[in-house]
Amino acid sequence: MTKIEKPLQPVEIRERRLGSITGYSGTAGDLVARSRDGSLANRERSFQQASMCAGLCATLNLTLIEDAVVINHAPVGCAGDFAQLNRCRRRGQGKRAMEVTNARLLSTALTEHDTIFGGAQKLAETIDQAVARYHPRAIFVTASCASGIVGEDIDSVVTEAEERHAIPVVAIDCVGFRTQVWATGFDMAYDALLRKIVKPAVTKRPEVVNIVCFSGKKAYFSELLEPLGLVANPIVQFLTVAEIETLSEAGATAHMCPTLGTWLGAGLERRFGVPEVKAPPPYGLAGTDHWLRALAALTGRSDRVEAYIAAERAAIAPDLADLRAQLAGRTAFVAAGSAQGHSFMTVLRDLGIDVIGGCALHHDPVLDHGHQEEDTLAHATRDKAEVPYGVCNKQSFELINLVGKLKPDILLIRHPGLVVWGAKLGIPTLYVEDEHAGIGYRGLIRYGRKIADWIANPVLERTLARRSPLPFTPWWLDQSPYQFLES
Repeated sequence: MTKIEKPLQPVEIRERRLGSITGYSGTAGDLVARSRDGSLANRERSFQQASMCAGLCATLNLTLIEDAVVINHAPVGCAGDFAQLNRCRRRGQGKRAMEVTNARLLSTALTEHDTIFGGAQKLAETIDQAVARYHPRAIFVTASCASGIVGEDIDSVVTEAEERHAIPVVAIDCVGFRTQVWATGFDMAYDALLRKIVKPAVTKRPEVVNIVCFSGKKAYFSELLEPLGLVANPIVQFLTVAEIETLSEAGATAHMCPTLGTWLGAGLERRFGVPEVKAPPPYGLAGTDHWLRALAALTGRSDRVEAYIAAERAAIAPDLADLRAQLAGRTAFVAAGSAQGHSFMTVLRDLGIDVIGGCALHHDPVLDHGHQEEDTLAHATRDKAEVPYGVCNKQSFELINLVGKLKPDILLIRHPGLVVWGAKLGIPTLYVEDEHAGIGYRGLIRYGRKIADWIANPVLERTLARRSPLPFTPWWLDQSPYQFLES
């Protein structure tokens, strides 16, 4: 029985399901080798500054569904992230030229009294209020550490509410303390959709490709697929419940970030027969070539893909040569989620920039489909396996120590809370907010120009470095950045 078919409820956490880790130091080649031979083990930290919650990742994905409501069954303190989630929703809608609306997020605001006597009645009343206020097509109830500790019976409440209101009401057991790999929250949210929302296909649309992605512009995907006669369907953010119901009609599912969509892609294939593209995302020349060929093979377009690849490579060749001349001799460091960071490393390599180090926020040795074709780290470092690489799960004290020693010409960071540290070191630091702008052949040029501009104007970062002292003492900065990783 395959991982996705196991009758698990809740979803098994990534540490047990995939062997995912949050602590490692070494080289990219060593990490790839250990991931494949079974010798990889997590290294715990004796000290850490920060972390993130799987519940937040689950809530974020579900908040971006257009006509759904998300209820967080938690103390009101967990609602502190609601403003950030609303910003993500509004920003993403703006990217896709949609009507900008506020998130439909509610909290049951559990109190100490509720943790003793139970909060089931409060949850039932909140569901009723959500229906009266928003008339949603579905309601998702996310659990929390507090509701998990007291053993709140959320399933019974949502079952009764579903019968009462005749819409899907789905419980997501995303209790934060269950896992140190917060990407497990993505899996839990997607599993809720696979179990309760996605329906078996009535008709098939073989030209449609589900693109599992964050909130990037649809135009990036369309420019890559339309020449092959394919239609991009970015999922699941900013879709309606009715549109999510039809995901099973697509001809294929592809990933822009396998870390994000591993459970969803495998589930659509094994439960609904939608084949999954098992290739690294289309970043960089070789990556885009490989991805397009794999997609063409699944969708019956192998006869036209080679001409398309040759034409696109020829079209960008002059601009790529200019960028490589501008960026020759430059160095970079990448800090991002695992697969997304590996994709950025691929882009940098094709631009002629030397990637002298990187760190991921966690590492998945394998994905849910179980195949190695989509090993993004092996693909990104295939000709430079000795590059220093770590897994630092947002520990800023490790990042600033490591980057301060390597002194790259540019630092690429995916998560905004870490961006300030590169600037404080005087290093041009690019926050990769528009994470999918670099896909495909044209994306390589788009991102190359942005990186060239960033390196050419380091005035802001150098000014900040002069006027904003670091909070870390020489005692720490002189040590190994992974001093607190246990053996």
